[in-house]
Amino acid sequence: MTSQTDVQNAAAPGAAAPQTTHTGHPHYGRITTTGQGDPALAAGLQKVLDGRWADARRMTREAMTPDMLNPIGVTMEEHRAHVLDQMRRLADSGMPGLGFRTEDGGTGDTGGALTSFEMLGHLDLSLMVKAGVQWGLFGGAIANLGDAETRGKYLPGVMSLDLMGCFAMTELGGGSDVQNLETTATFDTETGEFVVHSPTPSSEKWYIGNAARDGSMAAVFAQLITHAENGEELRHGVHCLLVPIRDEAGNDLPGVTTTDHGHKGGLLGVDNGKIMFDHVRVPREALLDRFGAVDADGQYSSPIDSVGARFFTMLGTLIRGRVSVGAAAGAAARTSLALAVRYSLIRRQFDHPATGKGIPLLEYREHQRRLMPRVARAYAYACAQNAIVAELHDFEKNPEAFDAERRREMESHAAGIKATVTGFANDTIIEARLACGGAGYMAENLLTEMRADCDVFSTFEGDNVVLTQLVAKELLGAYAAEFGDMDQRETVAFALTTAVDVVQEKARASTLWQKLIDTVTDRENTDLLDRANQLELLVDREEHLLETVARRLRKAQGEDGSAAFKVFNSAQDHMLQAGRAHMDSWVFARFAEAVDACEDPEAKEVLGTLCDLYVLDIVDRDKGWFLEHNRLTTERTKAATAARNRLCTKLAGKARTLVDAFAIPEFVFDVPMLTDGGVDAPLETTSGADERG
Repeated sequence: MTSQTDVQNAAAPGAAAPQTTHTGHPHYGRITTTGQGDPALAAGLQKVLDGRWADARRMTREAMTPDMLNPIGVTMEEHRAHVLDQMRRLADSGMPGLGFRTEDGGTGDTGGALTSFEMLGHLDLSLMVKAGVQWGLFGGAIANLGDAETRGKYLPGVMSLDLMGCFAMTELGGGSDVQNLETTATFDTETGEFVVHSPTPSSEKWYIGNAARDGSMAAVFAQLITHAENGEELRHGVHCLLVPIRDEAGNDLPGVTTTDHGHKGGLLGVDNGKIMFDHVRVPREALLDRFGAVDADGQYSSPIDSVGARFFTMLGTLIRGRVSVGAAAGAAARTSLALAVRYSLIRRQFDHPATGKGIPLLEYREHQRRLMPRVARAYAYACAQNAIVAELHDFEKNPEAFDAERRREMESHAAGIKATVTGFANDTIIEARLACGGAGYMAENLLTEMRADCDVFSTFEGDNVVLTQLVAKELLGAYAAEFGDMDQRETVAFALTTAVDVVQEKARASTLWQKLIDTVTDRENTDLLDRANQLELLVDREEHLLETVARRLRKAQGEDGSAAFKVFNSAQDHMLQAGRAHMDSWVFARFAEAVDACEDPEAKEVLGTLCDLYVLDIVDRDKGWFLEHNRLTTERTKAATAARNRLCTKLAGKARTLVDAFAIPEFVFDVPMLTDGGVDAPLETTSGADERG
């Protein structure tokens, strides 16, 4: 943690600068620094970021090569072929086996698999997405929803790429409302087959990865229908079936129509497409029946009676996709920040009046403000991502250790971190592009391609607004298993009185709370750089938002469905704010725990400063709320903004070291805006933004 005095001293004028070299450039007048920051400090910081699966990160880095980068200037078909070639390399490396159980031919290292997928986000998001579709979604559906016979039959081919598949959930008319998908799978007792059908134009499966070209089978999510003895139609909710869609020659099978989506806004290396089914028959064994089975007589059975609970339990087994998407987006954000920071240290703009030499961009206060808080948030999200990966890994190793409440919390945080980090990644990549000016707009410098590819991360694997609302619902009602059966009226009536108690109980029972808060006796005069005060400030905001949104929703109790929806809808923005506030405090807690666990004194001090900046950035961005609700005075919010600025300047002096700790392969930075050479000369700084901070 950083003291107020340290923060003030960090901005002292006239601080000495490190000796680095630069060269002039005929077009931009920029410089190229040869200094590499502080390797020892970077290594200490990297150890924290790499976390529990440091070995998986190391092995993946060693396997990463320049030809895995997003290819620039190729056609869509060339990019697709390139990505498929890289997929084969990954398959040959054995990496896909990390994510599958040992009894299914894998190694059972969920954390290692998720970490390896994350690392692909540094290179080409098309490769990461296609790998995620094949091994995370399609393979994950079989692994988590299928029986032993089905897993043994298909998973070896999934891992080797002999069987390429699709995850056919989303429909044109369905969007985020997965529970009400229109595609049907009706059991025919006479033939013992399921008939998979797209009954309406809006039931066409859309945006499906691997559907346009490479997939030969689809994991199709459909409404499962059987019939009673009297012929009555019985609907059992959404289930998943394996449906072949292409023959060995790549032609659509009878009853299946696939359509290529063609050019998209990004991810050109992924062959997204549409799928329609016209009474396609598949054997009874095609049903992935872990949570719902149909016998030869057409009798349906399930270990879970509630349709809604069954649906959410089934989706809960597939949360790897959300965790992977958030992780890869975080990797892309860190890459964009590393590019922007490196550029800001070598690009000069306007001459300093005292020296007559150009001023590096990172000397400017506003450039520090636009980049350094994002670097701090990148560290925070990386630590939070490590925490959710570890929890998911432990759950899959020993699910019996997770009661229903702990499992719901894990699923909620997986949704929340996906929404939080992908939103951050999109904003950050845009800001990094802007921070690099015209150079950032050149495709050869990677940022525009990264921006296009990351765009969809905010809407696939769950729209970010919907996922943030899911976080709030979990907090409001402890997100009981039967929640899936509730309509809007029941939702707003469910356990509202417990909302704030739940948050308070969980926060105050945590090890972090006990370690920090209980030691503070003088809250009125505690500084904003005090870790305990920061924790209480964020948790208090979350508690207040939940208490007030619960009070608003309680008005709907006893109302009919229409009136209840009106109340619910009018409070949606409030719910989303509560969800975001919870993720702010949850991420902070994970970051603070990582700081506390760091054994390297120098790295721990820097991480503490980054944690301070993470909190001050939240206060600065949401100062209106803290003022309106009398949590902070005007004087304290002004002081928070001033401290934020000072920390930006202090950390700017270590900027190269901070991004070096991301441990992104050096070949990623072999781009024109960073590699132009010339005549060496010393770099001088004037703002105090040097490596000593």
